Amino acid sequence: MLDALAHTLRSHPDRPAVLGTTRTGAVRTKATCGELADLADRYAAALHARGVPRGGTVGVAVRPGPRALAVMLAVHRLGLRAAVLDPAAGPDVLRARLALARPDVVLADATAQAVAGWARPLARRARLALPDLAELGPVATVGRRLPGCAPALDTGGGTAVLPRPVDEDGDAVIVFTSGTTSRPRAVVHTRSSLAAGMATVTGLVRPEPGRPVLGGTFFVLVPSLASGAPVALPARSPRVLARQLRRLAPRATYLTPPQLRAALAEEARFTGRVWTGSAPASADLLTRVKAAGADEAWGVYALTELFPAAAVEQADKAAFGGEGDLVGAPLPGVEAKTDATGELVLSGPAARDRYLGEDPAPWVGTGDRARFDADGRIVLEGRCKDMVLRRAENIYPGLYEPALHVPGVELAVLVGVPAGDGDERLVAVVQPRREADHDRVRAALAAPLERMGAARPDALLLADIPLSGRSSKPDRAATARLAAARTGDAARRTRGTVR
Repeated sequence: MLDALAHTLRSHPDRPAVLGTTRTGAVRTKATCGELADLADRYAAALHARGVPRGGTVGVAVRPGPRALAVMLAVHRLGLRAAVLDPAAGPDVLRARLALARPDVVLADATAQAVAGWARPLARRARLALPDLAELGPVATVGRRLPGCAPALDTGGGTAVLPRPVDEDGDAVIVFTSGTTSRPRAVVHTRSSLAAGMATVTGLVRPEPGRPVLGGTFFVLVPSLASGAPVALPARSPRVLARQLRRLAPRATYLTPPQLRAALAEEARFTGRVWTGSAPASADLLTRVKAAGADEAWGVYALTELFPAAAVEQADKAAFGGEGDLVGAPLPGVEAKTDATGELVLSGPAARDRYLGEDPAPWVGTGDRARFDADGRIVLEGRCKDMVLRRAENIYPGLYEPALHVPGVELAVLVGVPAGDGDERLVAVVQPRREADHDRVRAALAAPLERMGAARPDALLLADIPLSGRSSKPDRAATARLAAARTGDAARRTRGTVR
């Protein structure tokens, strides 16, 4: 798919490729096909000139857009693998993750370097935090270089030698998921598994040459651009996003459930087919999207390990009367079954090759309990894992709970409590020691809470944590019920912020 994209970009250099929007919703071109191809070539030549070995790892801390896509094309051309750095994960987690991946070079734009440097206090307000990037490996700047940034990657322009594209399978991308700061876990996708996943997306979205697609994920950008469809990056402001949808009238749209809810609150109108994923999409949400003009509204079931796995259209989801969450039939090529514990496991060409540092394995555990209805469709019955899903982000408590054990704390857990429409609020439940001063405990927790980035809890509750079992481990289910009861009124008063 990435090879097909490179060909399409060169074949139609004057076509708009990546689109943005003004505050009025007017369409503007961020990069043409030719500009995107040239940028990818310059990055590939520069990485080659730096001596990054074939199969080497490139850390990527670049905002979504033309530069990030050009970096991925360059990495693919050279047979390298990209390790995506998420500034919302928090610096402690990122240090542990990159120690596992060991990048040969870290490519960062000026914004990422500012988050790790002079703009750190401002970035914390947006729940973004990066360690000093130089701790993670040699750093090079892509895009505009500001004072204090690392040297530019693309210095030398078009004078560097452009290597021939690598044409064989191998590791393509590392995406970090669960684990702990002491034992991070990362999904490794190969070039073939990425290609299979993006081919499935092409069949779902059915992009058409010249007809715009709205969506900012890599799995939307590549298949759409390879098909000749320009891709518009969604506006961050819900009000501007609503204007953008009206002016652009996209043939297909991919937004997360939180983005859809925010756009609907601004009375957005939709066109064509609308897709949503990364978090549960209720029948009610899909129905509202169709009522707002969409021809079709689809919920996509996917994992980092296998994207996409299943899909269901609003009409089928609304008509489903059984217990559980209908997510649709497995997509072509996807094999699905349940194991002895009732957990849904998946396999197929788009499945990840392995977890970093582990052997390849054909089946992917989803962490979801499931059953199959009479038509072979997947019905989810709840999660097996302790993962909390908030605003389309997977939050793994085990990553962050150790940091909550500051002086004066006996126990600490993170739990999710329902927040409506499939979303959850994250609550840190901390049990102080009997002799501890509660005000001092709260003060001591301030710093680790700040470092949690996008996993920062919506509420902090000091309370005794229920225990269960022979070993008296924290009872997460009971703790979640306690958190829901004790923080419900506070959440309505404070809109869920940590106080």
